[in-house]
Amino acid sequence: MKDPRLSRFAEILVDYSTRVKKGDVVLINAAGLEAAPLVKELYALCLKRGAKYVEYNFSVPEIDRNLYNLASKQQLEHFPQHKLDFYKTLTVYIGISAGENSMVMANARQEAMVAWQRLTKPLVDQRVKHTRWVVTRYPTHAAAQDARMSLDEYEEYLFSACCIDWKAESRKQEKLKRLMDKTRKVRIVAPDTDLLFSIEGLPGIKCDGRMNMPDGEVFTAPVRDSVQGHITYNCPTIYQGKEYNGVRLEFKDGRIVAASAEAGMSGPLNKILDTDEGARYIGEFSLGINPGIRQPMRNILFDEKIFGSIHFTPGQAYDECDNGNRSAVHWDMVRILSDGEIWFDDRLIQKNGRFVHKELLELNPA
Repeated sequence: MKDPRLSRFAEILVDYSTRVKKGDVVLINAAGLEAAPLVKELYALCLKRGAKYVEYNFSVPEIDRNLYNLASKQQLEHFPQHKLDFYKTLTVYIGISAGENSMVMANARQEAMVAWQRLTKPLVDQRVKHTRWVVTRYPTHAAAQDARMSLDEYEEYLFSACCIDWKAESRKQEKLKRLMDKTRKVRIVAPDTDLLFSIEGLPGIKCDGRMNMPDGEVFTAPVRDSVQGHITYNCPTIYQGKEYNGVRLEFKDGRIVAASAEAGMSGPLNKILDTDEGARYIGEFSLGINPGIRQPMRNILFDEKIFGSIHFTPGQAYDECDNGNRSAVHWDMVRILSDGEIWFDDRLIQKNGRFVHKELLELNPA
């Protein structure tokens, strides 16, 4: 029997997030074969909405890792021009992750992964800048295990975070965006965390279900050289197949001058931060506000939306809020502030994970 939640999920992705209409060219790209039920729903719905061409594609991460471990330098330098030519015809892109093992890339050659990421960046730029796109997750046993949940619990968590009234959420987010737009300086205070930085002149951007699902954040970026202080992240973060815990970053004039992580991961952490100059500067500052996401799941698409959290992201800035930082890295690291405070221009707006500013109270979960 078909799960009615899956149909509702597909409708949100097609009708709200990407607004598929007559004449669109759509690519549904699934990483993992378990996403087939959702791909089936999406494919049928896109056709019903009048898209003139819909293509679906499955990739298998266990196969993909062979590229990083076996490819020669010449093979890693061969750009897939045929993909870019096709991407230039797209108007809609829907990406789904349904991996069977979040650690599949843990022992893949990191230098090969970075090289391939750099080579194929034009594909990402094309879909991000020139399509109506959304990326999401499909519930799998592996994802449930990473989240320390049963599959039933994980499914309920995912659908509860995604299948909400996004138009209403967008209206609530507007108040936070407007306040952020007027703010010059931000201070974050929590145990082993004390950050001060400017966001003057950089806009607040609502994330209201258009590009990520689940969604639920409002982000901006710090003035590149303004960040001072230190932060200790309290959520696990997975990057290039490796898990990092207890990441601590120290800043001077915007630059990360010291970085450490637990369990012997300081070396790999610093290697990533040395990818290029921009990897040691911050490209994004965001407040997580999805009312249905309340705990870490070792999945950044969820964890960066945890209500009462921030993420403070080394690396590339987004075009929508460009502070000038450029990097091959964009690493969202999450700090839950259930024991902290957020100040905008010396006004306390959030304390212990709940908004206290009168204009933002309706953002708090019931």
